[in-house]
Amino acid sequence: MKNSGLSRQNIYVLIASLVLLIVVLLFSFLVLIPKGKEYRIKRSEMIKVKKEALRYENFNNNTLSLLKKLQGDNRYTITALSTQFSEERFLKQHQQYFNTLTLSKKVTGEKEGEFITYDVNTSSKIASPKSIYNFLDALNKSDWIIGVNFPIKFKRENGVIYSTFSMKVYSNPTTDLNSSK
Repeated sequence: MKNSGLSRQNIYVLIASLVLLIVVLLFSFLVLIPKGKEYRIKRSEMIKVKKEALRYENFNNNTLSLLKKLQGDNRYTITALSTQFSEERFLKQHQQYFNTLTLSKKVTGEKEGEFITYDVNTSSKIASPKSIYNFLDALNKSDWIIGVNFPIKFKRENGVIYSTFSMKVYSNPTTDLNSSK
């Protein structure tokens, strides 16, 4: 027998290499390539989800910064809405603008939209109409949100001006419910 240059050992290595090559090719075609297609599909879906999540996060951040800005700009209004109306405190704060100031009985809260309103009818004795204007300016800086219903009726008797007007005090319904408990 002539030695053809391939030893038995080389033939075994060649057969083992061929078997290993076939196993690698089968593994590639049966496992890796189908999983690779699935991976690419899921990766593209994940990229879309990431973009959408980033868009929602940006929207959330913009909305939160706008909310914080509005809360800062309107903190006095928010505080005023959460303060429950008190006749005694109102009289104490605004008595200085009038000789006498009386409030008629307030009507229990009626719901008007999102707010509870109290109708408060006032009558006062003043020396000059200027004190009414000072009073209206002070209402803008008071602890409550108050809307004065016009016209203000003036009547002059014996050097004293009597004025009557009505106003609405707006209050947050959740605050009034919490404070009544």
